[in-house]
Amino acid sequence: MADARRIDALVADRAVLPPLAGVPCPIKDLNPVAGVGWEAGSAALAGNLAEVDDGIVGWFREAGTTLLGKTSTPEFGFPCYTEPEGSPPARTPWDLTRSAGGSSGGAAAAVAAGIVPIAHASDGGGSIRIPASACGLVGLKPTRGRISSGPLRPPGPGLATDGVLSRDVRDTALALDVLAGQRPGDIYAAAPPTGTFLAACDRELTGLRVGLLTAPVIADDADVHPACLDAAARAALLLDGLGHRVEEAPLPFPAERWQAFLALWSVGALGIDIPEEREHLLRPLTRWLREVGRRVSGVEYATAAASAQLLARDVATAWDGFDVIVTPTLAQPPVRIGELRDDADPEGDFNAQTRFTPWTSVYNLSGRPAISLPLHTALIEGVRLPIGVMLGGRSGAEETLLSIAAAVESVAPWEHPGVQPALP
Repeated sequence: MADARRIDALVADRAVLPPLAGVPCPIKDLNPVAGVGWEAGSAALAGNLAEVDDGIVGWFREAGTTLLGKTSTPEFGFPCYTEPEGSPPARTPWDLTRSAGGSSGGAAAAVAAGIVPIAHASDGGGSIRIPASACGLVGLKPTRGRISSGPLRPPGPGLATDGVLSRDVRDTALALDVLAGQRPGDIYAAAPPTGTFLAACDRELTGLRVGLLTAPVIADDADVHPACLDAAARAALLLDGLGHRVEEAPLPFPAERWQAFLALWSVGALGIDIPEEREHLLRPLTRWLREVGRRVSGVEYATAAASAQLLARDVATAWDGFDVIVTPTLAQPPVRIGELRDDADPEGDFNAQTRFTPWTSVYNLSGRPAISLPLHTALIEGVRLPIGVMLGGRSGAEETLLSIAAAVESVAPWEHPGVQPALP
């Protein structure tokens, strides 16, 4: 209400309004909002209240958004499904028996259901793009350094970034204009755009070289659903019809090279400050990740960080001849609640997640931008479900991705679900 009154006062004074004046926008519960509960999806933090605003919260407030509350996330954002302890799972409005994805599952469910037009999200291994695919939304993971993590959060290995989930490309572009920029002391920095990201949506591009890749990257044993292959093929045809050249793209690196991600991810889990007496309240998956992290030596961590940097070079080299890479966003349609979660075998749970998301984390490791678009739907077990397509670009090339995404949206506009009746 304080946010709303602040905008009302600006309107009454006939002041110049900020770009997102009055737009309701919740914050993902991985980020603190002063005086509001901040539990990060974990029973170990039950009852925790934030004392200060995260930087991203202040930037949304400066843009004029109205904070409606926090959106649910799985414990510390680790799983690609949103099933936090003690809270209902986040469901895709297309089928309430299925997951909204994760870790920005609550944000995606809120936008897809029409509760809000846009929601804060974040992505450390696909956590914007995964729920975008599961809920039929637009989800952009920006270039590393495009949006600052400051001033409170250290950037670490640079896997994660903030962003938004929205229903169309231009809303995502406007949000990126609001959030992009460097703050004092930032380690990572992306080259500034040539204009605004919103203006890029009206830029006509032709003759780009598009690489189509449907083979899994990080999990070569992943089973890719025919609907996901169809979605990528349809996107390629649309891009060809828009005047771009589509060719087959190579795998950027062998699947085993991805193990650097696990070392960085698990040490990150270990670094979360959890009182020893509350450790038992953590989910089995989180406890397993922390145990893996304990076994990573300093030398092994340094080697993993160096491997990730070299992997980024390999990706850039393998895809140097392409302006855009097209893949399915996910290997499967939205999964049923509980289908990936396996508390009895957390390692098996983690491996199942990699098979479900065999392309998304490539862009977190390499720092390149990628956007998931709801270009396809398929009838799965009698229910029409969204199937996302991912477009990845060169480092710093969000303008190109947004231009292409807006062009595709104009010739093949996507649908949104009606709000489904509540489960009994």
